[in-house]
Amino acid sequence: MKFLALFATALLLIVFQAKAQIYGPYDDYGDYDYYDPYGPYGPPPIYDEPMPERQPRMRSGRGTIVIATREHTLVYTTPWGQQLAYPIAVGRAGKRWYGTTHVTSKRKHPEWRPTAGMRHKNPKLPAVVKPGPSNPLGTRAIYLADGLLRIHGTNDPSSIGTNASSGCFRMYREDVEELYDMVGPGTRVIIRR
Repeated sequence: MKFLALFATALLLIVFQAKAQIYGPYDDYGDYDYYDPYGPYGPPPIYDEPMPERQPRMRSGRGTIVIATREHTLVYTTPWGQQLAYPIAVGRAGKRWYGTTHVTSKRKHPEWRPTAGMRHKNPKLPAVVKPGPSNPLGTRAIYLADGLLRIHGTNDPSSIGTNASSGCFRMYREDVEELYDMVGPGTRVIIRR
């Protein structure tokens, strides 16, 4: 009996065998051009969309900070090759410096000492601003070259992305704290236009 049922099933499959349907290329795609998605060229380009703006390459060695003042960006390339980009505020016109330098020291909760020129312009400035919410250096300061130029936090986060400082580079608090933990004295710093 089992043999007879098996034979009947096989016979039905042979008689009523389903045939695969094969479709050719469809020619009516409306506004779209037909392309072969499995071909070597992929889809055709769309010319109506503007090309994205090319971002500058931040080539540098590992363990290097590159500051692109025009883009208001600081890029740190870790010793392992990972690139971390941070938005920054840069110096106002006439207060910018370009070139290569290095980190000389760093300080948590730094004091801010306005320069004599700053105090001359604004006599209300104190000689020293102790750490705290009113300190314009924020919670971390990374000193460059002669110590007058710094990468630091800020008490004015709305200035990030602008030309606002007297030459230093301002970062958001979380960003400068992260960078502070990764860099040390001797870290190369390249400042580009």
